Amino acid sequence: MNKDEVNVVVATEEHIHFVPLILQTIENAAKVRGTGIARRTPEYVETKMHERKAIIALYHDEFAGFCYIETWSNRNFVANSGLIVAEKFRGIGLATRIKLRAIELCFERFPNSKIFSLTTGAKVMKMNSDLGFKPVTFSDLTNDDTFWKGCKTCVNYDVLTRTDRKMCLCTGLLYDPNDPENKANNERLKKLFMQSNHQN
Repeated sequence: MNKDEVNVVVATEEHIHFVPLILQTIENAAKVRGTGIARRTPEYVETKMHERKAIIALYHDEFAGFCYIETWSNRNFVANSGLIVAEKFRGIGLATRIKLRAIELCFERFPNSKIFSLTTGAKVMKMNSDLGFKPVTFSDLTNDDTFWKGCKTCVNYDVLTRTDRKMCLCTGLLYDPNDPENKANNERLKKLFMQSNHQN
């Protein structure tokens, strides 16, 4: 397999037939890691594709990876969620390429929003950190009830409720492109966007 033949693109209606496989891949990965996960319905993921709020990676016609974005708190925040790479495509840097395209999509569509994600995965935390994200308390993230209700399907939801949404097993990671301190990193990210896009 030539990793440069993996295309990372914004998902559209033509990719809807991949939805069952995407959801199954996410659930299988959570079971292997032994971690909780907020489950999404097929209809929800299909909507992200219709709205051009999802990223899909394809090796020719084979599913390789996925991620989606969603805005919260009147677009003050935009979440990157559901990042997954199919098992046979792991270890080639594809997760970073998908994440970069998701961040680029956030920059393009929601330039005034703070970008965040929740994860229990050490590799995802390191990837986010390398891209400029900072670990934050949950109080620094959206207070939109709809977002947090999405965690109900996670096996760890009781931890979230017992702590009044102050903490859980996930780590919150935040990047504010409008913070003056991130000006240089914004430029670095834009260069990475270009480099990653050249691989498509």
